Amino acid sequence: MSLDWIYYAISWILLTWHSAWDAIGVPVGAVIGTNFAWILAIIFLVVTVRVILFPVFVKQIKSQRAMQALQPKVKELQEKHKGDRETLQKEMMELYKKEKANPLMGCLPMFLQIPVFLGLFHVLRRLDPDKQNKTLYGWTADQFQSASQAKLFTAPIAGKFGSTADELASLGANGTTVKVIAGVLVLVMIATTYLTSRQMILKTGWAEDPQQRMIQRLMLYGIPASLLISGAIFPIGVIIYWVTNNLFTLGQQQWVLRKFPPPVTAKKATAPAASRNPVQPAKSGGLFGRGKTAPAAPVKAAAPKVAGPKPGAKPMNNPKKGRPAKRQG
Repeated sequence: MSLDWIYYAISWILLTWHSAWDAIGVPVGAVIGTNFAWILAIIFLVVTVRVILFPVFVKQIKSQRAMQALQPKVKELQEKHKGDRETLQKEMMELYKKEKANPLMGCLPMFLQIPVFLGLFHVLRRLDPDKQNKTLYGWTADQFQSASQAKLFTAPIAGKFGSTADELASLGANGTTVKVIAGVLVLVMIATTYLTSRQMILKTGWAEDPQQRMIQRLMLYGIPASLLISGAIFPIGVIIYWVTNNLFTLGQQQWVLRKFPPPVTAKKATAPAASRNPVQPAKSGGLFGRGKTAPAAPVKAAAPKVAGPKPGAKPMNNPKKGRPAKRQG
């Protein structure tokens, strides 16, 4: 299947935003070693894609809420079919189908962005002044030449950590500068990718469903770890796209989770924990789990207990009630 339509679409968005910033007056030439018109074009490519995918993100949140509401039933099925994995999976799929919940919906926005990522990767990888067909995907020769010379702190946006000496020579780039800029961006990319998954798990909790929990672990640890290796082949412009996308996701998730907080599910506390601290205040926010805790409700003072008479003891008379009234003399 040809992906040319993706390459044309990505190129059109990039060139449109670059023309818009140029018209506004953003310098096309380098300022502080950076061509801001092209950097902003990549950043607003993210904004464009995220606006288009916002309805999908809303569906993702609704699906996650539905999955949370099903956690008690999932727990019951796990207890009922303990040791029978095949029957458990079958009944869980029937439960999801009946309640119209999709455990894979949480990954849908990420999957839909993969073609955009691949399209940008392909388009930026072509930015080589020695290329013959510079007008491919709707580019003009001047636009292609301008983009191939675009830099971030003197590092070309088409350069990457693993660029060969020939690639660096064609881009007119310094190898050390490219490695430093690309290396820092890769570390930021890994950190923000981890934080986006951690933010969601801190708010919604770990899933009871083994399949859903496995997806959460993959998102939290697997993908950031893979970026440590694959980041070496990403052009700097692609890493700028990824970091911007992560920052956009962090802000969007924070807004949605504050506006539509996840339902509070009752959990059975263990006996020792319950005896030590029976009331745990809920976390109200914070990306690192250090948000303010909601103040505990004031506890009314219990009325003092009055000891009853011991068995066999004579009843005590109330001296006030049993005392006769004085005679008037």
